[in-house]
Amino acid sequence: MLAISSLSVWQIKKCEGGGGTVDFLIFSCNSNRALAEGITANLGMRLGAAMVNKFSDGEINIKINESVRGREVFIVQSICTPSDTHLMELMIMTDALMRASAASITAVIPYFGYSRQDRMVEPRVSITAKLIANLLAKAGINRLVTMDLHAGQIQGFFDIPVDNLYAMPVMSRYLNEKFTDHSSCVVVSPDAGGVTRARVLAKHLNCPLAMVDKRRTGPNVAKAMNVIGDVEGKYAIIIDDMIDTAGTLVESSNAILNKGAKGVIACATHGVLSGPALERIASSGMDEVVITDTIPLTNSVSKIRQLSVASLFATSIERIYKKESISSLFDS
Repeated sequence: MLAISSLSVWQIKKCEGGGGTVDFLIFSCNSNRALAEGITANLGMRLGAAMVNKFSDGEINIKINESVRGREVFIVQSICTPSDTHLMELMIMTDALMRASAASITAVIPYFGYSRQDRMVEPRVSITAKLIANLLAKAGINRLVTMDLHAGQIQGFFDIPVDNLYAMPVMSRYLNEKFTDHSSCVVVSPDAGGVTRARVLAKHLNCPLAMVDKRRTGPNVAKAMNVIGDVEGKYAIIIDDMIDTAGTLVESSNAILNKGAKGVIACATHGVLSGPALERIASSGMDEVVITDTIPLTNSVSKIRQLSVASLFATSIERIYKKESISSLFDS
């Protein structure tokens, strides 16, 4: 067998405000260990032990080296590239934990891959978001924690509780520090589907809202057509849930700049950044692209800035264990 890496496992010994030992564990598969370490650092956890191996033919083999009998367990794993491998790691670890008599298993999936296919936009295609929901529940997961799902209705694909967190508090905090004069800003949605998200940010920043009207000619191909709203002489803040090939983003920023905007900053929760994304961002007229660490940033360019959402996930995990409200985190 070929060893890939050890998996991160932590146990909290004490929880703020509670007496005695807090009996739950957090595991991390291989997709986003840095974020998992950030989450546990926020919770004051210690490193445990587990291993993931591969047979010579590439099959994944996971062994848990920590007792989980009767304990609540959380697994941190983004379904990002290579998504098939990371999905299988998550399901195999879930199966191992279930067979080791874990009391409950919560999947913490910062980036929920396959979520863009959430309906049949043309005949004879798969609804992969529903398929993955079925696979995870069948594997033995009891609860899902994720962030900024591509479409809110995906929560309805699950027959288990789903907590969909938002990166908006992290983004708005950064933007508030960057722009002291909000009257000079305008929040822009890159398409009609993202207007609700853009409206929330515009309310947080107390600035106007605009939208880019576009037409999509194929997968990962978009052509921006028109800017609805006043962006002239303002700093435009484009807000979206993800950046994949950056085609939509660059087309939108070009359209905004052509309308007289002073500058463009793009914000997105998930930096997929596949294909020509980095080259497009580097050569674009945008001043900055802000993403979070729901997906690890293996390559980057100077215009990209990554913010951490580890504290949000840490607080959510603690509240789930204590059976406290998570929605109250975002009430303000």
